[in-house]
Amino acid sequence: MLRALFTAASLFALSAAATAETTLLTGGHVIDVERGTVMKDYDILVENGAIKAVGRKGTLGASGAAKIDMKGAFLLPGLSDSHVHLTSRSDLHGYRRLAVSTPRSAISGVANAEKTLRAGFTTVRNLGGPGFADVDLKDAIDTGEIPGPRIIPAGQSIGITGGHCDNNLLPYEDNAIGGGVADGPWAVRQKVRENKKYGAEVIKFCGTGGVLSKGTTIGAQQFTLEEMQAIVSEAHELGMKVAVHAHGAKGIQTALEAGVDSVEHASLISDESLALAVKQGTFLSMDIYVSDFILGEGEAAGILPESLEKEKIVGQAQRERFQAATKAGAKIAFGTDAGVYTHGLNARQFALMVKWGMSPAEAIRAATLGNAELFGLKDQIGSLAAGKRADIIAVDGDPLADVRQLEDVDFVMKDGAVFYNGLGK
Repeated sequence: MLRALFTAASLFALSAAATAETTLLTGGHVIDVERGTVMKDYDILVENGAIKAVGRKGTLGASGAAKIDMKGAFLLPGLSDSHVHLTSRSDLHGYRRLAVSTPRSAISGVANAEKTLRAGFTTVRNLGGPGFADVDLKDAIDTGEIPGPRIIPAGQSIGITGGHCDNNLLPYEDNAIGGGVADGPWAVRQKVRENKKYGAEVIKFCGTGGVLSKGTTIGAQQFTLEEMQAIVSEAHELGMKVAVHAHGAKGIQTALEAGVDSVEHASLISDESLALAVKQGTFLSMDIYVSDFILGEGEAAGILPESLEKEKIVGQAQRERFQAATKAGAKIAFGTDAGVYTHGLNARQFALMVKWGMSPAEAIRAATLGNAELFGLKDQIGSLAAGKRADIIAVDGDPLADVRQLEDVDFVMKDGAVFYNGLGK
């Protein structure tokens, strides 16, 4: 085991050093995610961690570059996920979570970050975790200490007393309160400032009850309009975007009126709110795969009986509203809620997005250009173009023809460093 760990660490160190080199990825088929087309027999020249040029095979004049034969694989920009919980484990739900310390969550985060990168997801938003462990995880990845995706951390999720973002599993005597709990406009502003102070880069708050929280009702709004406006205005003043957890129609509408940047789950979004989201350009991050895990494996993972009953109500409805949102032309982010289900399986959501109304190209665009826009990183990630970060993945078959090809990624490069190369195996 020690030898295996040492080998993995050594390989990562060597890959990190490679970011300063010039590398030519040759003989692949490059997918233009914006147009949804394939450019056959193309090369990509990578220099100092960025894409220097993309052109037909043999035309880039890459004399002296280290060459990697892509063996006719299909190349895409690194995928992104707008809603993950890297410090959470899918087998520790309900009361089992009470036994997990913040340091233990951080250790799980290290393992889950590597699984996520191996799956081809090079950028993620981590929407909530204990004790700012996601901020430390980001720092460890950014300094090359451990492998993992680029992380946009939210720190501690903000919520009302007794709400979805509180700890509702223990009795009054234990005085167990979630780290992001606040009530009232000035109190929530203080929590936004605290999150910013300790390294959060996006604000996540809970605007309705949730499936996995004890004692909350999915349709019940949490926070008033005034409180939501305080959260959003404070975050925007500090240069941070705002994601709201919201299942119920009333809470979604109120959050949209408050000016949030993305609605997470959006399970019961009304036609009125859909129209407002389209008008405002608000992203909907609808995790339509996770219901399969909750209803299939959730009981064995410790998910509470009341949560299983809530998912039976909301899961199918969310998929139907996803279909309506797609037809309405809403901006759809690719967000999966990884951590509720097993990390590294993020790409399983693509097939459901196609089943419920998207083309493969549209689903891929949500996980590349769409999320890049939501993250404020359009100039850095989301497409294979000169000047952008060299986040590149490859699969054997054409994902525009069969989007499930993305469930088995054969090559992963992040910032010009090859993390995994299984081409030809």
